[in-house]
Amino acid sequence: MRTQSVYQLALGPEFGRLQPEVQRYFSLAASGTDDGGTWVGVGTGVFEVAGCPRLSLRPLLRLAALDRSLFPDYGRDVPFRIENRPGRDVKGRPSLTAIRTLEFPQRTRTMEDITYWDAASRAGGGLVDVLGRSRLLRTRLECSVGADGRMRLSSRGAALAAGPLSVPLPLLLDAAAFTEQWWDRAAGLFRIRTKVLQRQLGTVLEYEGSFVYRLEPRAAMPRR
Repeated sequence: MRTQSVYQLALGPEFGRLQPEVQRYFSLAASGTDDGGTWVGVGTGVFEVAGCPRLSLRPLLRLAALDRSLFPDYGRDVPFRIENRPGRDVKGRPSLTAIRTLEFPQRTRTMEDITYWDAASRAGGGLVDVLGRSRLLRTRLECSVGADGRMRLSSRGAALAAGPLSVPLPLLLDAAAFTEQWWDRAAGLFRIRTKVLQRQLGTVLEYEGSFVYRLEPRAAMPRR
């Protein structure tokens, strides 16, 4: 039986409503015999805009940048690369590690997260997204299909990981992230738009741009 990706598990039959190109992007899964997949997804492109638009928040985000969860920079026409690495976590759950590298004029920033399918998290299972290198911040990840076949992702309910437990963040610190990704047939590119919003502060982080995407053999990629 073919192994399903975390997004196929989350969407079920709805996955087939995504644009065909978007289905291929979100189908990357671990193999059934080991803790990783045969392929790594690699995307390269340019963000028309990327970063934190609020000067007052940038000092705080410098701390988050050390953990590779958020970053304080803000710029336009920022080259970027994303690597999607399927696998399984220590509990054997299907997972996908995403590593995004942004090339700002003064420095390179990296964001990373792991999305895994937790069959026991809610009735019927659900996606959990773990942010940063420390793996201390968790959120609930919801996905849905837009009327035009776009993938829509929303991340809410941030909590700090305390061993097997999660401690919800107070509303004052909580934020929500919204992502939309689709295939631009006219341009022959993927497009993505993300905003991280906080109730009192507004937009904390945003990025929007386009990219090309390919699969590369896992054995040929450097280990992360």
